[in-house]
Amino acid sequence: MGVLGRAELEAMIDEATVDAYGEDEQLTGLFTMIEENLAVPFSTTVLGVEVTVRGIDLAQDGRIVALCSRGPARQKIGILDLPMPTPAPEGSEWIEAYRHWAA
Repeated sequence: MGVLGRAELEAMIDEATVDAYGEDEQLTGLFTMIEENLAVPFSTTVLGVEVTVRGIDLAQDGRIVALCSRGPARQKIGILDLPMPTPAPEGSEWIEAYRHWAA
């Protein structure tokens, strides 16, 4: 996946938030696009440890989080803090759109 330009990211944000009023609905729109398009599960490395990303969720504090596991351990990590593997999973461009929107 190549790096998307500002215009592409803003077009994606517009697509995700077309009927949204206010930040909460925009966030829900972006969450929905990530949830529908991000190919899970995938593996990535967090603080030197390989974890499996099994899905995403909308946290109580209004962040989109990745549901990560390693063996029996489970942890939610903010999707914007999650390092993407190379190659990045299909649909990860929606995370970049969310990052651009959140900035």
